[in-house]
Amino acid sequence: MSDPIWRCAVIADDFMLPAMFEAAIHAACGAAVTVRSMQLPWPDQPMVQASEAPALAGIKEFLGDPDDIASFIGESEIVVTHLAPLSASVIARLPRLRLIGSVRGGPVNIDRAAATARGIAVVNTPGRNASAVAEFTVGCILAQTRQITVAHEGMRQRIWRGDLYRADRTGRELRELTVGIVGYGQIGRRVVKLLAPFGCRIIVADPYATLAPEDAAAGVTLCPLPTLLASADVITLHPRVTPETTNMIDAAAIATMRRGAIIINTTRGAIIDYAALTAALASGQLGGAALDCYSIEPPPDDWALLDLPNVTLTPHIAGASLENVRVATSMIATEIHRFITGLPPLHPC
Repeated sequence: MSDPIWRCAVIADDFMLPAMFEAAIHAACGAAVTVRSMQLPWPDQPMVQASEAPALAGIKEFLGDPDDIASFIGESEIVVTHLAPLSASVIARLPRLRLIGSVRGGPVNIDRAAATARGIAVVNTPGRNASAVAEFTVGCILAQTRQITVAHEGMRQRIWRGDLYRADRTGRELRELTVGIVGYGQIGRRVVKLLAPFGCRIIVADPYATLAPEDAAAGVTLCPLPTLLASADVITLHPRVTPETTNMIDAAAIATMRRGAIIINTTRGAIIDYAALTAALASGQLGGAALDCYSIEPPPDDWALLDLPNVTLTPHIAGASLENVRVATSMIATEIHRFITGLPPLHPC
């Protein structure tokens, strides 16, 4: 009797390319899995942050019509998705589904409770973009501390900012600064490694983490968040979004920071109270900010934050690298192979 052939529906997009998933799954599973692909128009079409439609209840950060998604998955036992809305309503229409593979660190577009109730396994790809985001974070720090953004804006406006050589306006070197890293997960740990050669003092706040021995030996110190906020010249944010971390950088927290401190956010907009941040940047309480994510995406055109001179702003692209896609497709292909051969998942969620 021959082994069963598993059917896999891949719902990809213009970043997570279908061909890369197909190649990775075939390399890992051979002829045991057949693959069909659907390509969504993200990022050219923005994802939906949330919807009040009953068919989309309980999920966020998705793209795609739920009827189209359910129809495409059809009788497949396996679905791989980046942004497809796998709400409880959609899952209820997929009687043969047994595995959902999410190529995200946080699969917020999947109703995991509904999947679990149906006995459907859900796996994800934590850390797939850790290297990309960590590198981007260091670039953001340098853009602010060395006034790269300010100088660039001057040049674009045909203004030669020679005044940035003035002692009262020039940038600061990382080796003279204290950098505070909030969140010591895969990205936070990589940021520590990348910053170490600059010679800056590095402090970390994460109540659930223990420093890696090599970081502790290199002089990195773990401290409570209030101590970090009061001590750091640069604060870079890398925690997961939880009730505990939502709006953790609010007006009260900002008031405890060193005057002129710089904030870096390459994690999620929900971590910061953006009204308080804008006020602090305008008043000079904060010296600058580099932001890749926002409480509203894309930000409204009339946001005061967009007009401030002391910010570096990017459109949520910290994780945008092809290496990220290669890592994600390899991780999910490995999970599919383990599933069809009866092995436990590496990254259940």
